[in-house]
Amino acid sequence: MPSALKTALAQYIDASGGGDGVFSTPIAGLALMRTSREVLPHHLIYKPALCIAVQGSKQVSLGDRVFDYAEMQALVVGVELPASGRVTRASASEPYLGMTVEFDVGVMREVLEQLEAPPPSRGEVGSAVFVEELTAPLVDCLTRLVRILATPMAIPVLHPSVMREICFWLLTGPHGGEFSKLALPNGHMERIADAIYLLRRNYSRPIRIKELAAAARMSESSFHQHFRGLMSMTPLQYQKQLRLLEARRLMVAEGANVMQAALQVGYESASQFSREYTRMFGTPPKRDTLKALQVPTSVRAD
Repeated sequence: MPSALKTALAQYIDASGGGDGVFSTPIAGLALMRTSREVLPHHLIYKPALCIAVQGSKQVSLGDRVFDYAEMQALVVGVELPASGRVTRASASEPYLGMTVEFDVGVMREVLEQLEAPPPSRGEVGSAVFVEELTAPLVDCLTRLVRILATPMAIPVLHPSVMREICFWLLTGPHGGEFSKLALPNGHMERIADAIYLLRRNYSRPIRIKELAAAARMSESSFHQHFRGLMSMTPLQYQKQLRLLEARRLMVAEGANVMQAALQVGYESASQFSREYTRMFGTPPKRDTLKALQVPTSVRAD
């Protein structure tokens, strides 16, 4: 079964031009990836999704936690968050193959409502990120999801039913209780997501815990506890990473200089910006930007 998924994924990438990089697909929220070399840490915003290693292995760092996942395992991301990911096992003879399937909360909620009993929860405060082993039924669903890409007219007919199957197996699997938190209306995950939405819209200005707690409809102490537990970082750390990621995008994609980028994302001091940028990306902003501009887009994408 795993070999069938590898074959389907590799065949679609080859039909799309081959090579290394991230390959978008006609299915919204589904992306495929291949790289024939190990990749240095790459910082980005992860959306709620299954990030699946089909072949090879990958590592993602979130706050003070590190998640390693290998062949036929998936990193589950429950809310939008900044993290650093890198491919840790790949070669020309056995490239890393991966796929990302974004969650549709509406579909997850529909499937949850049809279950006879809600999946048991492991505790009130879990993590927004964890590693899931892929079961045989789930691998079968993913294989069929990739295969229908070869028949575009089949996508609107078959895609919805395959996604419902995927949600069913996730909700009835070992981490079913954690997946149910993604779909529960007014649950802690949804409330924290509301606060994250506020943070993302206002990342460039100072924002108080009181304001975020109000958006999450929690007390300040409860909000801080749940945010830290789910995200493995504080709201201030989250905001800082958003600022630095946006500053990097401004310099690489829009040609802003260091001072322009710093001011635009809310820094008043260029020296403070440079220090925090270097701490996060490992290289001073000007040097990092020059290096990024010299790397082909298909390689940067991972």
